[in-house]
Amino acid sequence: MNAYGGLTMNDLSKLKSRLLANPEARAEYDKQAPEFAIARELIAARTRAGLTQGEIAERMHTTQSTVARLESGRTMPSLRTLSRYAEATGSRAVIKLEKTVV
Repeated sequence: MNAYGGLTMNDLSKLKSRLLANPEARAEYDKQAPEFAIARELIAARTRAGLTQGEIAERMHTTQSTVARLESGRTMPSLRTLSRYAEATGSRAVIKLEKTVV
């Protein structure tokens, strides 16, 4: 905990490691990896553009809460939505299929 009573990044990393040691939790986490990867890309694009969620929402003609949901990693956005988000950040969406490692 930090001086303000909140968790530090180190605390969160340790918690994540403990949780992911459970095989069932790890399997669920791995199933959501694509959604989390997209969320990281969305947040990175917004940060590079120097925009808030509200500003992205205005540019997409939607609400800030919709943008927050997109960035949460809990849902898989459509390609159209990804394109609109990319345009709002001055980016372009690129789709890439990679061979899986077995």
